Amino acid sequence: MLAPSSPDRLIALRGGLGAVPGIKLTGIHAGFKKRKPDLALIVAERDCVGAACITTNEIKAAPVLVSGEHLGADGEAVRAIVCNSGCANACTGERGMHDARTTARQAATLLGLRPTQVLVASTGVIGVPLAMDRMQKGLERIVGQLGEGSEAAYEAAEAIMTTDHVPKLSAYAFYHQGKRYVVGGIAKGAGMIAPNMATMLAFAATDAPMSRTALQQALSEAVVDTFNMISVDGDMSTNDSIYALAPRGEGAAPAGFTAALHAVCEELAVAMVRDGEGATKTMTVTVSGAKTREQARGICKAIINSSLVKCALYGEDPNWGRIIAAAGSIGAGVVDGSWSLMLNDRVWVERGAVEALSEAEAHGELEGQDVRVVLDLGQGDQQAVGWGCDLTTQYVHINAHYRT
Repeated sequence: MLAPSSPDRLIALRGGLGAVPGIKLTGIHAGFKKRKPDLALIVAERDCVGAACITTNEIKAAPVLVSGEHLGADGEAVRAIVCNSGCANACTGERGMHDARTTARQAATLLGLRPTQVLVASTGVIGVPLAMDRMQKGLERIVGQLGEGSEAAYEAAEAIMTTDHVPKLSAYAFYHQGKRYVVGGIAKGAGMIAPNMATMLAFAATDAPMSRTALQQALSEAVVDTFNMISVDGDMSTNDSIYALAPRGEGAAPAGFTAALHAVCEELAVAMVRDGEGATKTMTVTVSGAKTREQARGICKAIINSSLVKCALYGEDPNWGRIIAAAGSIGAGVVDGSWSLMLNDRVWVERGAVEALSEAEAHGELEGQDVRVVLDLGQGDQQAVGWGCDLTTQYVHINAHYRT
């Protein structure tokens, strides 16, 4: 058993970002939405290095672009993040850029910072200008309500939600040279999720000092196997961003940080899938026996993005042919007759031909809320894991009436 202070031991904590020493935050109702909280503010007590992974969508929202500018100018001294829900401030032209910069400037003035020390994020309907009168009044109120701990983090996580049903928070502690450090995060996302960077919006922070290069490397690596390996509906947003903050230090991250950050990102990513719009089931897909991790990742994504697979999951239909068809659809080198399929730790199909489970047995395995599928390609020793959910009539209803 690992000692309590072992650098390899992760300790799950409550409170998400609120568990990180030196971080204050909260969320309020500013009026971007009719009744629910819609403005969050996160503030670090000292200058932090900042890292980011942003959407690869060619259409990027104004806050994504402005935050990129600010990281370029003041990435060694980031102090705050402002996020609103209810309006994406995307496809809003020069006005959108002006509004994003004004948001940062107003927050900076209230906090005694430089505008470039403030990152901004937005989520909601695309093509609608940000209501700046509500933003200014909201910022004036929220700076006086900043707090620490679980309650404050819950309020901030609730304020960044759109179609989410529940706030998403995660935190882990680890030890390095006898000192305890914490990594925490909050996120939002339930629809328009098939990211290629991060997903929707996520904010993470730690009290472990490191260089900006080290933080960026750790974040980029964590994103590849967590946020980049989930799917709700196969769509990518214009606003997808994850920002991470850490006290400015020299050199590499402390031992244990990478594992803690990965754990936080994975927990937040899986929470998004479980909260997928209209979702009733979560499917964990492992592609093993691959030649390379890239091959495994590509096939895994093809499966969790497949609408036919998602519909079969919803209907508890043991149509394994849809899984294999999706796996072979991207030209990743699936060899007919070499693969095997498992369902909830039971052999489903052996070597591409022999069906080991009866129709009734397979249907019974699909009745639970959490379904596990393993596709062994029989080609190598590399693997990848991805998470998806079912596609339901409720998802169609939500998105058919998203604005109306």
